[in-house]
Amino acid sequence: MNCDKYKNGNIAMSLLLKYGAWIGAAIIAFGLPAIVRSSYGLSLLSQVGIAIIFALSYNMLLGQGGMLSFGHAVFYGLGGFLTIHVINIINGGSLPIPLELVPLAGGFGALLFGIVFGWISTKRAGTTFALISLGIGELIASSALMLPSFFGGEEGISGDRMLETTLTWFEFAQQIDVYYLIAFWMLVSMVFMYLLTQTPLGRLANAVRDNPVRTPFIGYDVHRVRTIQYALSSLFAGVAGGLFAINYEILTAETIGAIESGNVLMMTYIGGVGHFFGPILGAVLVTFMQISLSNITHAWLLYFGLLFMGMVLWAPNGLAGIIMVHEPVWKAKLMKKLLPGYALAAIPALVLFLGVMILIEINYHLSLSINPDAPMHMFGIEFDARAPVAWGISIVLIVVGFVFLRRTVKTLNRSWQEITQIMKKGAD
Repeated sequence: MNCDKYKNGNIAMSLLLKYGAWIGAAIIAFGLPAIVRSSYGLSLLSQVGIAIIFALSYNMLLGQGGMLSFGHAVFYGLGGFLTIHVINIINGGSLPIPLELVPLAGGFGALLFGIVFGWISTKRAGTTFALISLGIGELIASSALMLPSFFGGEEGISGDRMLETTLTWFEFAQQIDVYYLIAFWMLVSMVFMYLLTQTPLGRLANAVRDNPVRTPFIGYDVHRVRTIQYALSSLFAGVAGGLFAINYEILTAETIGAIESGNVLMMTYIGGVGHFFGPILGAVLVTFMQISLSNITHAWLLYFGLLFMGMVLWAPNGLAGIIMVHEPVWKAKLMKKLLPGYALAAIPALVLFLGVMILIEINYHLSLSINPDAPMHMFGIEFDARAPVAWGISIVLIVVGFVFLRRTVKTLNRSWQEITQIMKKGAD
């Protein structure tokens, strides 16, 4: 009897270790509305869910297939437009499709476009592929004004998501109903995109990414592998676009433009293309910055650009790469040797950031404010932006923060060297 209990306990533990991350993700996704109850918070969470699907679909191209695309928003936007048209057809009484399944219309519609465009663009790789994707993106974006019957011209296409036919008791009149729909499709899309990484196709996409010259020697067509990967990424981008259409009930030409393609590229890169959960982190951070930070300061785009530059220069593997670098240290139970160094480096880093922020806000106030002579307010302190004192304080903070940050970084590097030596001795 005790043996059976022990076996059952082992089975439960193995299942928890295997599926614990997915169970935790589901609990967080469906449990957040109990904490975040404001309409603003639910709207933000809805946009984060859409961005996660979009970023993961882009990671199928860049992270798994090694294809840098500048036009991935084409499938995001086309999926959204197809979804809006399907919603309008359903409201007209021609199609009895429940709203819960409507995002699939955007997904499979984008899949068809992905097959066509993928077959054309994946015949080349590297810079040529990137330029072809940019050309396709601009071609479709320019078509938005030439095909007003489909894209709606400058006004776009609108629809009403409150359909009579549904699979659930939700009426989708409130934001929380829409959030649960987005959360469901987010989890489903995440699961399928992760499973694709474990299939032979996912392994072949990695092989093509790492060594496209040798892959044909084992009997696989590089062009075909890239086309399939491209088309599947378009499918999930279309699902994200369909959810975007349901959430906002309107689509404009901006959705398929270069700005959205640039946004998803930054989400994926900042989060980290080398790990599956990287784009998720990037989507959460970038969406939060775009929505919340833009309400705080006019200079949010500058902060966004500085963050991207910093990741490119000092953390090319993204946020996920930073986390995974510490995994062996955590397993070796040596994090306590790093924490003092990080805590020490955080102080001058904050001082440096504070000086940069004050300098940026002063310049934005003087250049964009209606009345530059009016006093500024930061952290509850009122001061004159033209006064030399404000400029002097910001410059002093920058210099002091930079000098002490360099010193603490050297200390942190020594801590890393000590840990590396300890781990090498442990491995020997």
